[in-house]
Amino acid sequence: MFERPQSGERAVLVHASTDGLPDESEREEFAELSRSAGAVIAGELFSSRRRPDPRYFIGKGKLDELRKLIEDGDAELVIFGAALSPSQERNLEKELCCRVLDRAGLILDIFAQRARSFEGKLQVELAQLRHLSTRLVRGWTHLERQKGGIGLRGPGETQLETDRRLVGKRIRQLTERLEHVDTRRTINRRNRMRAEIPTVALVGYTNAGKSTLFNALTDAGVYVQDQLFATLDPTVRRLDLPEGSHVVLADTVGFIRDLPHELIAAFKSTLQEAREADLILHLIDASDPNRWQRVRQVNSVLKQLDADQVPQIRVYNKIDKLERQPRVTNNRQDKGRAVWISAVTGEGLELLKEAIAQRLQQKTVHRHIHLESAQGRQRAKLFELGAVLSEEVLEDGGWTLELKMTEKDLRRFLKHENLAEDQLASNAVKRSAPAANE
Repeated sequence: MFERPQSGERAVLVHASTDGLPDESEREEFAELSRSAGAVIAGELFSSRRRPDPRYFIGKGKLDELRKLIEDGDAELVIFGAALSPSQERNLEKELCCRVLDRAGLILDIFAQRARSFEGKLQVELAQLRHLSTRLVRGWTHLERQKGGIGLRGPGETQLETDRRLVGKRIRQLTERLEHVDTRRTINRRNRMRAEIPTVALVGYTNAGKSTLFNALTDAGVYVQDQLFATLDPTVRRLDLPEGSHVVLADTVGFIRDLPHELIAAFKSTLQEAREADLILHLIDASDPNRWQRVRQVNSVLKQLDADQVPQIRVYNKIDKLERQPRVTNNRQDKGRAVWISAVTGEGLELLKEAIAQRLQQKTVHRHIHLESAQGRQRAKLFELGAVLSEEVLEDGGWTLELKMTEKDLRRFLKHENLAEDQLASNAVKRSAPAANE
């Protein structure tokens, strides 16, 4: 079996596809991803097939071309822009005698380099192990069994079985640790809801300028660099709005085309800030000629997170590159639908704050809800949301709860818990600013 070297900075990129050659923007993004991981591009190969070869993904002719590119460029690594199966990755390594990585593995490697916080490192390691668990191959050919010989016979596991068991154990440990982190995040969100402080999540395609905007709005001092996935660690800061109100602004990891499912699963607690937010700021690079494609890709990830129904403000950044003036485009309710800004120069930031405050004006409702004795879980959920003002225990074991929450959250709760509208009674509504100090 081929032994993988420790080094491997010089790489050959394989732009392989089954639906025609990738366009220029996709090729450049793939190259930028590789450079962000620290690779020096020694060559590029282009391949398009109707269906991937089950053994090598590319055909035999392209495999010979790839072998020559590796020799000419003195490369130690081959990176595929497509997703490889574990067997394809193994077969390619055997044929080419160098390391082979697909797009998902490349993104995971970048995340491993960028993570700085304890939570971020846990999330990246979990994603890597989940990816690795599908790619464990028999790399210890000199070991037929874990132990052998008189007096040294072990449980009879092969090294591959031992590796799988150890990886599975580590995945369970990391999952438990992240559950504790998620519990703390849930408590923080619950406290914000009780204090009636709305949460605004900042999302966008990687390198759209999220960290720059986050720093400009909150003075957070988040690391900023003109590269893909410059920052991964989640950050939450207070943002002061006009008229003395304030919200909590949560930065999230940047999105990208074909974001690996392992990452979405591992960063669930971080990305949940977007799902639980009252408002999403969708940051868009206005100078990007492919911005509409990027918008669709971000919305696709939001849909995977069940965050596609959260209200959005589209924030078009980098207007300084287009020499445009800051402005606000309103929707039918005469509220900010899109804001044009420059996070670098600060142009349009006040317009953005005003648009956030305007969109977060919402109805706070006081309602009473009757729950049966068998609906204890729904009762506990309302207490978790911090929505219960008072409680009356009924003779039949049920409860009547006095609630105070936004109308949107109440409707969402009823739908999620499959509760009937007739369980509600007594409606008193008042208008409130999103985060006015009481």
